[in-house]
Amino acid sequence: MKSILIIEDDVSILRGLKDNLEYEDYSVLTETDGRKGLETAREKDADLILLDIMLPGINGFEICRKLKKEKPELPIIMITARNSEMDKVSGLDTGADDYVTKPFSIPELMARIRAVLRRFAVSENDPSDDYQFGNVRLDFKEYRAFRSDKEIRLSAKEFEIMKYFIAHESEAVHRHDLLNEVWGFEAMPTTRTVDNFILDLRKKLEEDPSRPTHFKGIRGVGYKFVP
Repeated sequence: MKSILIIEDDVSILRGLKDNLEYEDYSVLTETDGRKGLETAREKDADLILLDIMLPGINGFEICRKLKKEKPELPIIMITARNSEMDKVSGLDTGADDYVTKPFSIPELMARIRAVLRRFAVSENDPSDDYQFGNVRLDFKEYRAFRSDKEIRLSAKEFEIMKYFIAHESEAVHRHDLLNEVWGFEAMPTTRTVDNFILDLRKKLEEDPSRPTHFKGIRGVGYKFVP
């Protein structure tokens, strides 16, 4: 049975989510305070977190940022009434795996939960614990990256992008595919999000970012990862 932690300060929404999730055979933990929610997320082995942004104690952005550093493999779906483009971008930048705005339908939320859990499930397409290309080594077990034997910092989202690229190496990958498969958002404010992440990966992993050999741009489509 999968376990879901809900961190939401609106008690009526919290109760409705809990009832519906338990009806779908999920085990449910709940917290209404940001600090207590962060503590519970650290102590309990939840399979997924439903996280509100506006919380007492610590806001959802900060909770997501802290958890993704400590538990990058823990999927987080943000649930909020805030629907601006900047809020969605902020959610992405802190590592959220999906973003649902209120009001939402329960069937839609359940579908998003199933989709995120599928993405994080171990699949035969996932890379092995260690993957090497050029002078780069990626340790997917410890989420560590090395270039010329010197450790460099990659975010959890950058590791997820690399997993997707490795599973589709030497294939043309559309920006929208990356958005859907890595971030899981059905409607994104802009595909520039992908371009910015690829630019950062080039700076970190390419010998000459201005003349990339591994992260090839394909005009009008997206990118191709060439190991």
